[in-house]
Parts: sequence; structure tokens; C-alpha cells
Amino acid sequence: MLSGKKNLFPIALILPSIIVISFIVLFPLLFSLYASMTPYYILKPSSLFKFVGFRNYTNLFSDIYFWKSFGRTVLFLGVVVNLELFLGLGLALLIQRIVKGQRIIRTVVMIPMMFAPVLVGFQFKFLFNDNIGLVNNFLQLFGIMRPIAWLIDKYLALMSIMIAEIWTSTPLLAIILLAGLLSLPKDPFEAARVDGATNFQMFKFITWPLLSPFVYIALTIRSLDIARAFDIVQIMTGGGPARRTELLWTYVYRKGILDARFGMASAMSYIAIIISIFFTYYFFRQLIKTRVVQ
Repeated sequence: MLSGKKNLFPIALILPSIIVISFIVLFPLLFSLYASMTPYYILKPSSLFKFVGFRNYTNLFSDIYFWKSFGRTVLFLGVVVNLELFLGLGLALLIQRIVKGQRIIRTVVMIPMMFAPVLVGFQFKFLFNDNIGLVNNFLQLFGIMRPIAWLIDKYLALMSIMIAEIWTSTPLLAIILLAGLLSLPKDPFEAARVDGATNFQMFKFITWPLLSPFVYIALTIRSLDIARAFDIVQIMTGGGPARRTELLWTYVYRKGILDARFGMASAMSYIAIIISIFFTYYFFRQLIKTRVVQ
């Protein structure tokens, strides 16, 4: 009898946490899943009780704005993640070679990732302002007197958001990759130097293969994070001009909050979740392959 009470005691201790987490996480998930199968219009509460099955999901196939925002999200993700990986790896390799003051430099490098995305959005909105922005004022030093409309031009607006995202998140990849570099075994490098291998050969055949697990972990984290990009885009452009910078989650916000079409927005959210699961599965498969090879 006493043993049974001892077994129930830990469960009793964590039960409040389970209830809170269930209420905060599980209930919204189940509610949004149900809402995605209704034509729920926030201004008409009775629409929540009209079940339409998968009609919202099938309607997405004919929604041109959904596919444009989806394609733009894939482009945004591909460009930003690859540039962050390139710059982060470069920073990690440079910091690894520094002997004195490495801790201070690591702290300085981490500063951009400490800013909240909303604050970063406001910072870069000011920097790229066509009238008072520091970027245009700096370009005037080189004779470019005509202001460039960074956040209004249909081609430059998305690029400006990419720059803001890269600035704030590259340090995360640099720190992860630096941790990987510092954990690599020394013996293969010493043997390669004895055999006369160049720095490039050691990087290609030793560093990169051994570093691959850390690369895939970093790519998984950043891919999921960028796929949910909302704060910076909403602050800098609000999806404009003419929806040219509207990504998947900003479109979900427009549909669910501004247009009050919560049922359709919920359906789009679950499509985005499924896509994120596929990304995660792919990167973890690659991670498992690298660990098997090693």
C-alpha cells in the first residue's frame, strides 16, 4: 500500500504542470484542427458549428496568394539559410583560430541574436528608410544622391528583410558550428599534416565530414525558425508592397486576423506544420546518415 502511494506521489507533483500544458498547448491545437474543418468566420460565431470537412484544404489549391506566399517562403528560406551557413561557418573558422580573447569575441558575435525579432524589425526599418535611413545617408558619401526605396521597391523589399534576418541569426549558426569545431578530434588533423595535406584538403576531407552532424542540427533549427518568419516581415513591410514580401505566416495572419477567416487560416497553419515536419524529417535523416558513416 505504501509502495503504491510512493508511485503516485511523483505523478501528483507533475499533475498541475500537465494540466497547464494541456490547456495551453493541447486545447488550442485541437480547437484549431476542428476550426480548420469549418468555415469559421470570427464575426459570425455560429459558423464554428458548421462542419465542412476538408473543404478549406481543397480550396487552398486554387488560392493563388497562398501559393505565391508559399513559393516566396521557400525562396526566402533557401537564400537565408545558405547565406547564414556560409557566413556562420566563416565566422566559426575565424574565431577558432583566435587564441587570445576568444571568449570576448564569442560574446560580441552573439550580441545580434540577443535582440528580439520585433526590435530587429524596427532597427532595419529605420536603417532602410528612404528619407532618413542610415543606409541611404551612407550611400550619399559615394555620390548616390537619389534615395533608394528599399522597403517599397518590389525587388529590394524582400532582400532588405533577408539582410535583417541574416544579421540577427548568423551568430546562432556560428556558435553551433564553433562548438562542433572545438569538439573535433585532433589526431586526424595531425596525421594529415604529417602526410603533407593542405588546409583546403583537411577542410574538405576531415573538417567538413566530421562537422556535418552539427551542420544538419543548425540547418534544422534555422529552417524551422525561418519557416515561421513573421515578426521582422510584419514590422518592416507588413507583407507589402502589394504583397511582394508576404510569406506563409504573414498570409495566415492576414487571412485569420485581418480578414477574420479563422477556419481557412487554421487550414493553412496545418499545411505549414506538415511542411515543417517534412523538413525536420529530411534533416534528421541526413543527420543519421552522417553519424552512421562516422
